[in-house]
Amino acid sequence: MSKPITKAQIQSLLKQLLSSKEELSELLELSGQSADVVELDQSRVGRLSRMDAMQQQQMASAGQRRQQLQFKLIMKALQKIADEEYGYCNECGEGISFARLQIRPECELCVACQNIQEMV
Repeated sequence: MSKPITKAQIQSLLKQLLSSKEELSELLELSGQSADVVELDQSRVGRLSRMDAMQQQQMASAGQRRQQLQFKLIMKALQKIADEEYGYCNECGEGISFARLQIRPECELCVACQNIQEMV
């Protein structure tokens, strides 16, 4: 059982979350362009080039989905801070350690619950 995080620790994590939110917003804006549908002139581009372009587009789409998921988690964490519910596990309700939150301030589960979830 972790001790509750302090207001000063929450402020530190809030700054980290806001910085990550800003960075992800910019990345999502940029990655939206690279995930657009691939349109190549088939008379000028070979089959391998088209396949390569489609693979690049799929990789960009997957990256964008990961960024969108992380952005949603950050927004949820910011809302929890506003609601004064931040730092508690969504499963068991115990406090999440400050050390864990420093690494992933948007995490929603304590280490024990995360381990259980990953085994399922």
